[in-house]
Amino acid sequence: MATTPVGIANLDLQALPTPCFVLDVAALRANLAVLDVVQRRTGAKILLAQKAFSMYAVYPLLREVLHGVCASSPHEARLGREEFGREVHAFAAAYSERDVRELLTLCDHLLFNSFGQWRRFRDLCRAHAGRVSYGLRVNPEHSEAVAEMYSPCAPKSRLGIKREAFVGEDLDGISGLHFHTLCQQNADALERTVAAFEARFGEFIPQMRWINFGGGHHITRADYDVDRLCRIIDGFRQRHGTETIYLEPGEAVALNAGSLVATVLDVVHNDGDIAILDASAEAHMPDVLEMPYRPEVVGAGQPGEFAHDYRLAGHSCLAGDVIGDYSFPQPLAPGDKIELLDMAIYSMVKTNTFNGLALPSIATWDSDSRELKIIRQFGYEDFKGRLS
Repeated sequence: MATTPVGIANLDLQALPTPCFVLDVAALRANLAVLDVVQRRTGAKILLAQKAFSMYAVYPLLREVLHGVCASSPHEARLGREEFGREVHAFAAAYSERDVRELLTLCDHLLFNSFGQWRRFRDLCRAHAGRVSYGLRVNPEHSEAVAEMYSPCAPKSRLGIKREAFVGEDLDGISGLHFHTLCQQNADALERTVAAFEARFGEFIPQMRWINFGGGHHITRADYDVDRLCRIIDGFRQRHGTETIYLEPGEAVALNAGSLVATVLDVVHNDGDIAILDASAEAHMPDVLEMPYRPEVVGAGQPGEFAHDYRLAGHSCLAGDVIGDYSFPQPLAPGDKIELLDMAIYSMVKTNTFNGLALPSIATWDSDSRELKIIRQFGYEDFKGRLS
């Protein structure tokens, strides 16, 4: 029998408005401690990938350890500049001139996805040389991600410059190279990626002040090989003398540190029992449908594992707004609270107001001090403000 998932320590679900994202600050501190071990042992700089986690209420805690943020848009870059206040790195598949002009006022590092974009904006960038460092994202043509949707190096990927495109190009003004091949993976996948990167782009590495190893490193996962990661970073620096190595994990920062708490609104029967929640897969955790995956629920097991089987579903009008099939030791009833695990990452940042559903509130809970703070609650104006 599988181990029953355990939720955030000492959290009283009844004290929360629902739906509600809850971040355990103690778990966040534990993740930061692991990341800091890597920084101290290797001298690498770790950045927060805001695309995965942008809860700026805890940025003061994060910036005690992390060296900055990476952004995928001017809005993310501005959030990082205003709320984090350390290094801001930006990368996007393509920029408009307006994007570049704004990013140059916000960023410390600006990365380009093609030589065409670099040539187009090079003169504009040179006016900021010295304050802003410029880099290129490369494609090592080495895939590690299992799903093609999450594989930046899949055939016909729009992300990164292949080695053949470097022929005849001038790297004057370029200070660093960036690669990203991983998705929720261990250090062995990075080791293979580094070997592929060196094989294709090794001749350019000595010209670079920094190399960015990208994201997807699940450093804070229980089975992650931190020693191996440190050996990879140290070995790379010894071989190439690179001044600075960056890593930009997103999930690892808040992995297993947050939950989405929901309330059962009704239980209906149609070829089985269906518990309808005030949280929606479509609106509040879209990765459940996009990947797809089945989130763990505190106290629940696989169908048939416990006495009472339920399909958990959202309350939107989408027929497929289904979270997954579970079993529980006791029957579910309207008013019961459900805790869905590991929802701090790629959920808060992806919520939407489909159907006018209320956005989940955001709260912090410190399982050490047992302090609960409701950071923000959303209402009609948040829905209306996105429309016209």
